Amino acid sequence: MKKALTDALQKRGYDTLTPVQEAVTNPDLGTSDLLVSAQTGSGKTVGFGLALGPTLLGDEEFFAPPGQPLALVITPTRELAMQVMRELTWLYGEANAHVTSCVGGMDMRDERRALGRGAHIVVATPGRLRDHIMRSSIDLSCIRAVVLDEADEMLDLGFREDLEFILKASPKTRRTLLFSATVPRTIANLANKFQNGAVRVSTISERTQHADIEYHLMTVAMRDEEKAIINVLRHYEAPGSLVFCNTRDMVNRLSARLSNREFSVVSLSGELSQNERTHALQAMRDGRARVCVATDVAARGIDLPNLDLVIHADLPQNSETLLHRSGRTGRAGRKGASVLITNPKALRKANRLLHGAKVTAQVGNAPSAEAVIAQDEARMMADEAWQNAPTKGETDSIAKLLKLHGPEQIATAYLRLYKSKLTPPEELSEPTTFDPKEAKRSFGPSVWFSVQGGQNAGVEVRRFLPKLCKIGGITKDDIGAIRVQHHETLVEIRKGSAEGFLKNLGSKLEFDKNSPITQIKAPSAPQRGPKSKYQPNQSAKPVDWNDDPTRRRKKPKPTGDKNKGQPKFAKKARAEDNRPNGVVTKRKKGGGKNIAPTVGKPNSKKNKARRAKAASEGKSS
Repeated sequence: MKKALTDALQKRGYDTLTPVQEAVTNPDLGTSDLLVSAQTGSGKTVGFGLALGPTLLGDEEFFAPPGQPLALVITPTRELAMQVMRELTWLYGEANAHVTSCVGGMDMRDERRALGRGAHIVVATPGRLRDHIMRSSIDLSCIRAVVLDEADEMLDLGFREDLEFILKASPKTRRTLLFSATVPRTIANLANKFQNGAVRVSTISERTQHADIEYHLMTVAMRDEEKAIINVLRHYEAPGSLVFCNTRDMVNRLSARLSNREFSVVSLSGELSQNERTHALQAMRDGRARVCVATDVAARGIDLPNLDLVIHADLPQNSETLLHRSGRTGRAGRKGASVLITNPKALRKANRLLHGAKVTAQVGNAPSAEAVIAQDEARMMADEAWQNAPTKGETDSIAKLLKLHGPEQIATAYLRLYKSKLTPPEELSEPTTFDPKEAKRSFGPSVWFSVQGGQNAGVEVRRFLPKLCKIGGITKDDIGAIRVQHHETLVEIRKGSAEGFLKNLGSKLEFDKNSPITQIKAPSAPQRGPKSKYQPNQSAKPVDWNDDPTRRRKKPKPTGDKNKGQPKFAKKARAEDNRPNGVVTKRKKGGGKNIAPTVGKPNSKKNKARRAKAASEGKSS
């Protein structure tokens, strides 16, 4: 390893290298191509930076003045590119390296001027780098190495053509380093096509994958998910938290609610401009914001310091996304927590995701309000401020406080001041186990009613149910079975809601005109078997109480042969009565008013020609 790189690592506080950094800097690898698979947060950026050292510097310890770029580092997103540029800048700072970037969303003219001034390493996104190559803004003739960081994500985002174009434009003698969290068939095909005898390096194993991340699966009641997120944030009080959502609307709604609850929160989604995204990430880095609500695409590749908590407000689509989300925490030896919040209906999907990711989670309920308050008291008692001795300037103030107020009053005031700075937790409902089959079988105590009109009246449950809820003042959860019989419809209503149902119906107890409702005993279970063909009683008058609008009947199409050879509309002949000789027929509008004078323009060419023709034929004008 070059001395300039070791000095930079020591200044940065690196005592030992991570497994992936040790693997890629193995002297036995030499300058061969590498296909590296390592989990997120394992120090890959510093790893390939160290691996590039012998290739770029050779026998020298320092870089020559900048000219044509020597290395390309390609990343899927702008944020990751800027992050990689910062890492390589301090790593190669002692070697006098000049690192620049070419990413989408930035001014292309500034990038062209920076490339014109020269650079040793260029960090870029695929689309913008291809634009510079096609515009001849960058010369790749001196490229010695190309690094594809997060290659699997770049292929998922549709950058295959751009990557192939860039690799074909670079010299064939280059060294290619391909880093990917997973190595699917698409990555293997890309490596076989553009790498020469690549060495496979893998630092991922089932035992060590996300070993520094503690997974939690928390079940909450329906419609309590957002309340549970607030309690989880309050329970951990992490210096940095990342909340993942599946849609932009969810990001906007959740960030607004957290902001209203006095959380310092920023959001990341595809609708934000590059400037807004930069400000949001900077707020997380400098501590002005402690919670970031983001979508999967917007948070790809970002690395935030002190990010100790990841919350899945919406369950990810697959296990790979779960690992990528959770990999935002537990980086560089730090411990982290990944919390999946789900309701009982989605519990099976959550377990399937965890099983596919080969991780084990602690299953339980979300922190209650009492648990959050107890955690606050524990943090208050363990605060380091209790261990610090008072300074000389504080001694006088302490004496005054003790003289004016007793110790108990001072402790009370401190406790109230401490709690006033905290967001109150939410009260959560107790989650219930959900079994779809059991939900259908058990409805609880109920009362049965009979409504006149059934199959003979054309009753359809999809129209019957909302109208029954409307007139009875109940919800669909209060209704059990609905059986449409020949001449009546049987309805099961929860016993606790039956009294209110009858009260809303009034004294008439009518569903609609000619449709009385009567309370009956519970009918016997319906017989299972082949349905008989029912013929409605033609003499019975149907009860017309459906509220759907009557449909228009289409006119039948004519079946006879069409008259061939005749025009579709017969042209009406012009009426020539009461017109002067040689004058055109007047045109009428819808109201019958004349558009032009009756005789037209007397001196027009056409009227003059008509008068001349009439005169020649012996007619008087």
